Amino acid sequence: MIARLNIGGPAIHTILLTAGLDPARFESLLVTGVEAAHEGNMRDLAAAKGVQPLVIPDLGREINLWRDLRTLWALYRLFRRWRPAIVHTHTAKAGTVGRLAARLAGVPIVIHTFHGHVFHGYFGPRKTQAFICIERALARLSDRIVTVSEGQRAELATYGIAPLEKIAVVPLGFELDGLFHCQARRGELRTELGLAADTPLVGIVARLTAVKNHHLFLEAARLIAQEEPATRFLIVGDGELRGELEACARELGLADQVLFLGWRADMPRIYADLDVVALTSRNEGTPVSLIEGMAAGVPVVSTAVGGVPDIVADGVCGYLVPPGDAVA
Repeated sequence: MIARLNIGGPAIHTILLTAGLDPARFESLLVTGVEAAHEGNMRDLAAAKGVQPLVIPDLGREINLWRDLRTLWALYRLFRRWRPAIVHTHTAKAGTVGRLAARLAGVPIVIHTFHGHVFHGYFGPRKTQAFICIERALARLSDRIVTVSEGQRAELATYGIAPLEKIAVVPLGFELDGLFHCQARRGELRTELGLAADTPLVGIVARLTAVKNHHLFLEAARLIAQEEPATRFLIVGDGELRGELEACARELGLADQVLFLGWRADMPRIYADLDVVALTSRNEGTPVSLIEGMAAGVPVVSTAVGGVPDIVADGVCGYLVPPGDAVA
């Protein structure tokens, strides 16, 4: 169960996990909600994998007491009717209503996976502390907590969400075959964008949300452009901050050097032309863009947050920098 199948690692993981269960041993059902219009979704991947999600219209990311109560009731009825042996929730909203409904319905085993957390980089101190208290209570309703990296496991224990012995690490799995040889397509994106073959390209692939800190990417772009004015900076993704970030690029004098590409279905083609994959997040679970970039043979530069140091060997396949430091 996941709140929404918006483009990103959690949705990919839940779809592949559902599709990968042995049908001779397991009967599985993927329950999800509705994405916002600007988010894009992974429903094409679900269809390609033969996964038909059950959509609960009231389930979404935003907190809405009335809709959340209706979702809780809908899930309770579903679990009482379907009688699952295990309910496995992903992401915060689904983890909240899903675990409560599962326990109320008498589901024997309840598991929750953290793909990241909101304990820093999202909200102010009071709201953050409220979420920590909620997650501590929900962890008591869970038979097992799963994280996607060792770093995240340590963070959850530090915040007192659950004891270390209750937290298991299961790294994300992705299908990367299409990226291993994508360099054969190098030049296609530059041609599409009308750029010279030797134009340096730096890209960030991420939702346009505050935690990804695209403002830091733009500030770093400004500094790089002062030394290497031919460089172009690609922002791949979409989200509620797009208009704000476009305005920021103009204010920094980067209107001609920063290109907003939106969500793209041809990611191997994108990675083939990038010279650097950057990530400026304040907080991360396991960043898909860095994994995909490295699979494509592209150097990566990222803030050293969350699970990033678990997958990027600093100075070997990329560079790690302090969060918030554009100069680094």
